[in-house]
Amino acid sequence: MKITPKEKISNFSFVVPALILFLVFNLYPILRTFQLSVFQWNGIDKDMIFVGLAQYKHILFHNPAFWKSMWNAGYVTILSLTLQNGLALLLALLVSRNIRGENIYRTVFFLPPVLSGVVVGLIWKFVYDGNFGILNHFLANIGFIQFQDFAWLSEIKTALTSVAVVHMWKGFGYGFIILLAGLQTIPQELYEAAEVDGADAWQQFKNITFPLLIPIFTIVSILTILGSMQIFDLIYSMTRGGPAGHTHVPITKIYEYMSNGEFGYSTAMAVIFAMVLLVISFAQIYASKKLNYNSK
Repeated sequence: MKITPKEKISNFSFVVPALILFLVFNLYPILRTFQLSVFQWNGIDKDMIFVGLAQYKHILFHNPAFWKSMWNAGYVTILSLTLQNGLALLLALLVSRNIRGENIYRTVFFLPPVLSGVVVGLIWKFVYDGNFGILNHFLANIGFIQFQDFAWLSEIKTALTSVAVVHMWKGFGYGFIILLAGLQTIPQELYEAAEVDGADAWQQFKNITFPLLIPIFTIVSILTILGSMQIFDLIYSMTRGGPAGHTHVPITKIYEYMSNGEFGYSTAMAVIFAMVLLVISFAQIYASKKLNYNSK
């Protein structure tokens, strides 16, 4: 059936509001960010000095603090991809077995992600406190006296890992819910047929569960990378980048430069960071497609 021009206009009219919202709140800010990144501007004065790619050059080749923050974000991301998602998968596999009270487990496991990041950060800051923290009190009671007055968030060797633990605790619920939904889409007949053929639990996971969950793993991994690389609220509420900048991540560095009135420089940093995230996301999608193709 051929669509008349009037019907095309009528159909397009339903898309126009969403298109306008996208242009105003998504596309325009992106273009504006690119524009500001080639100017030296303090965010207040009308005078904007055009500097071209000079700010990009300085960030890439003369700003080791930014690359240190990238390394910190990468460290948190690697821990999240392995430990956080591993825990999420394990719990999803357990809950998918129709155990008693599975709805309660779903609620409990998904509770941390919906909590405010600032509130979670402040609570865990109290837990990690070196003077009256709950963690040190617990460790001292079970025999680890050396940790009685240990300042977890003030020590260079432990500060970033301590924040990463909180980030993983808060974020594993997202992966848990998505992986659980993916597990429930796998036909039960496949497992029954595998059992008839004599396949054990590991063989079923390797040959059925894992290959069919690859698209779900891709989604969870991309969300994990984007969430971990862009962590801000936990770090700002727990350490504010300390001690001595050892827990800074790109978002906190961008915020720091912006707070100091270097809007042009901070937007250039944001563009570079966005490009890094884009490359990582596309690389992961490509790798998952290759893995999915090879598993068939």
